[in-house]
Amino acid sequence: MAPGDLTAVDAHPDLYCVDTGMYDVDGYGSVYILDADRPALVDTGIGTNHEYIIDALDELGIDDLASIIPTHAHLDHAGGAGFLAEQYPEAEVLTHERGVRHLVDPERLIAGTKAAVGEMWTYYTEPKPVPEDRIRGLADGDQIDLGSLRLTAHEAPGHAPHQHVFETDTGVVFTADAAGLYVPGRDEIRVTSPPPQFDVHGCLDDVSMIQALDPELLCFGHFGPRGYNERLLDGYKRTLVEWVEAVRQRRDELADDEAVIQHFANNTEFTEIWGNEKGREEAKLNARGALAFLDRED
Repeated sequence: MAPGDLTAVDAHPDLYCVDTGMYDVDGYGSVYILDADRPALVDTGIGTNHEYIIDALDELGIDDLASIIPTHAHLDHAGGAGFLAEQYPEAEVLTHERGVRHLVDPERLIAGTKAAVGEMWTYYTEPKPVPEDRIRGLADGDQIDLGSLRLTAHEAPGHAPHQHVFETDTGVVFTADAAGLYVPGRDEIRVTSPPPQFDVHGCLDDVSMIQALDPELLCFGHFGPRGYNERLLDGYKRTLVEWVEAVRQRRDELADDEAVIQHFANNTEFTEIWGNEKGREEAKLNARGALAFLDRED
């Protein structure tokens, strides 16, 4: 896939994936279209390039949406919600009840994102607020009825306390960031541990929850669909534990946290996957999140 590409998901009629070209990187940001009786969108990208999503919906002949469903309030998943709600005036925005206020009034979300992503903020656009009468909060176990399809929200707070994983009644799970970052070319999962609310114990629980659902297909927010494989998720659990321990050990060895962050930025394979700029900044983001978790643990 390339930015803007619309791809049908094999063996799942009416499910489509769009590469949003997030951060000007191929194969990083996924948005999913459910062409159900009542069409829906799962995640929205960062707001930039939201015209790719509109073009994809046009290509499918979808003139309006019933639901816009950000899996959580982080701007790489919810930043386009306001733009898309404006474009599709019949759509209801559905997200975790803890994320509603951030999409209605995104001022704190913008500030937190700028602090977390650093230089990568240049790739964002400030989100449009979602009108309060167009958004509804979801709790664990709530269902979204799309007519020919039903989604169930599952609490997944390890990555962020305002995150849900969504399960369809056809065996598809939209993982948000609860199952890490999937790299299709390598068929492996890489860690995502952003500040300030990353919690490794919660992340491990979230992966176990997805495994207990025993889905047929995983739809990663980063990046794309992948047939379910329990061992792949077991590997991600090990990756999470090993990552936090690596940050802990490096903190014990180096003079200060900034040196820890720079160490991981200078010694990351992410640059081989997403290029030098995004790879280094992803490593810094993850190191900051792991350090914040370790601070809470002390």
